[in-house]
Amino acid sequence: MRSNIMKYQSLLFASVLLGLTQVCLGQDADLPLSQAGQQAFTPDQVLEALLAGNERFAAGEATQRDITARIAASAQGQYPKAVILSCLDSRVPVEKVFDVSIGDIFVGRVAGNIVNEDQLGSMEFATKLAGAKLVMVLGHSQCGAVKGAIDGAELGNLTALLAKIRPAVDGVEGFSPDQRTSSNDDFVEQVIDQNVHDMVAQVREQSSVLANLEQSGQIKIVGASYDLNTGKVELID
Repeated sequence: MRSNIMKYQSLLFASVLLGLTQVCLGQDADLPLSQAGQQAFTPDQVLEALLAGNERFAAGEATQRDITARIAASAQGQYPKAVILSCLDSRVPVEKVFDVSIGDIFVGRVAGNIVNEDQLGSMEFATKLAGAKLVMVLGHSQCGAVKGAIDGAELGNLTALLAKIRPAVDGVEGFSPDQRTSSNDDFVEQVIDQNVHDMVAQVREQSSVLANLEQSGQIKIVGASYDLNTGKVELID
């Protein structure tokens, strides 16, 4: 189900492309995108830029930035290039994972990276009104919410949240009943991927705004997963 990010675009090409784009837009690492800079990006270029940033992060080569300058500049307005729906997990610092900074991306967080009305409304604002070019649902390895859904955990309002992940649990085949547990890492990882796949489908199915933007080529909607052990992001087909 997963495809290695190098299959999508080589790091070298993506890095060169990002560098050329920044030069053309007069952008530097200490400043957020301008409106013109945001508009100049295509959805594919935004994805390539994020994947290149993740390669830098995973390699320990994150960009050095003047955060004080970023704070001052971003206070004048925001023109992020992407909106990312991530899990609540504290080990997935989304901006750091993609080597971006203040004003670069919108981030929505909820346990299990589930889609709901609030998240969809936020995505619609980020794209249709604020100009973001990419929507990403980002899962991660060893997801506690997914494990809870597998185990049928119940706790207050968490019970209803985990129920939204349950279709992904039921959708994974090829495991015997005794293998379908949260202690089976292979099963857990497949459910994580299936959940991302399901949530991407829900974005398209439950938001005509986002579906129409994608169909017209104005945005791209993708799924991905972050590996806690390597720091790398892989796209999910």
